[in-house]
Amino acid sequence: MTKPVVYDHFATRSALLAALYQEFDARQNQVIDAALAASEPTLDGRASVIASSYVDCVLEQGREIPGVVAALVGTPELATMKREHEAVFLEKCRVALTPFSRGITTARLCGMLGAAAGLSAAAASGEITAREASDELYQTIRAMVARSPG
Repeated sequence: MTKPVVYDHFATRSALLAALYQEFDARQNQVIDAALAASEPTLDGRASVIASSYVDCVLEQGREIPGVVAALVGTPELATMKREHEAVFLEKCRVALTPFSRGITTARLCGMLGAAAGLSAAAASGEITAREASDELYQTIRAMVARSPG
């Protein structure tokens, strides 16, 4: 597609980035919601679902999605939209993991999200395998829950 064709559908670069991210986020929510509903109600089951769903969604969307996500901080409106979508994901993770902890702080959830983004980007670029990314994120989630305040 050429730039003029894209801008026939999206008035600005920001509108295009917002649409791409919203599509990615909607898909990610569908996948993780279904996986959580079908998962074992154990820490291992929930951590595994969160890790594999996140990595798989990024890989399914293609190696460009980490760049799209990074570009969202380019304008205040897009950065705000990104934070709002991330807050929904973090709360979903908090709800799924809280039964196995005595409280999961927002700081720890943000650390988990940073690990998820970094590991997924590395898998998308071929630096590591999807399995390595999922396994490392799984271990990160388990460690985060184990460290939760008491």
